[in-house]
Amino acid sequence: MPDTLQAIVREFVTRDGTDLSSVERRMESVLKQLESGRLELHFDSESESCNIVAARRHS
Repeated sequence: MPDTLQAIVREFVTRDGTDLSSVERRMESVLKQLESGRLELHFDSESESCNIVAARRHS
């Protein structure tokens, strides 16, 4: 896995700091959801920041 993607996912899963489960387990879950298309990685060029959001389903 590219280091940049790993860093983005790690920051995302530790963002709120209230989940007591394993960071690695949460990262694995997010990565699987990104691969399956359930989540998407979005980059905002104005703020130069990334966010992971639920995928928009197009019918």
